[in-house]
Amino acid sequence: MSASACAPRAPRSAGQDAHGSTVEVVAKGSVSWDGAALPAYPATAPEVTVVRVTIPPHSALPVHKHPSINAAYMISGAITIVAESGKELKVRAGDGFLELVDSWHHGRNDGDEPAVIVVVYVGSPGAPLTVEK
Repeated sequence: MSASACAPRAPRSAGQDAHGSTVEVVAKGSVSWDGAALPAYPATAPEVTVVRVTIPPHSALPVHKHPSINAAYMISGAITIVAESGKELKVRAGDGFLELVDSWHHGRNDGDEPAVIVVVYVGSPGAPLTVEK
């Protein structure tokens, strides 16, 4: 499954303002890419963290999970995300997606160039962004 074919991914919509700037929604929803409902938002004021992840060519991240809601945007390259269930999501540059929450998964870069992703985490203050298995 590719991110562009993933139902939970918002359709791309762009608007242009009077100054020529555009705004394009690349991911929006209440379910992660595998269709699981996102958890309730933290009861306290959330902590927002933005990270840039670079996955080298022909390598994989360890199996991990994220305790907090997070959304990602693929800057360059491509990856395949594999859920513990075996379900896969292929993500290419320009794709946005809502990541799995509290579900084991890993990402791999089968390509010849680094894969660069910007991820925004919204969770409870002090909560870890990632937990490795």
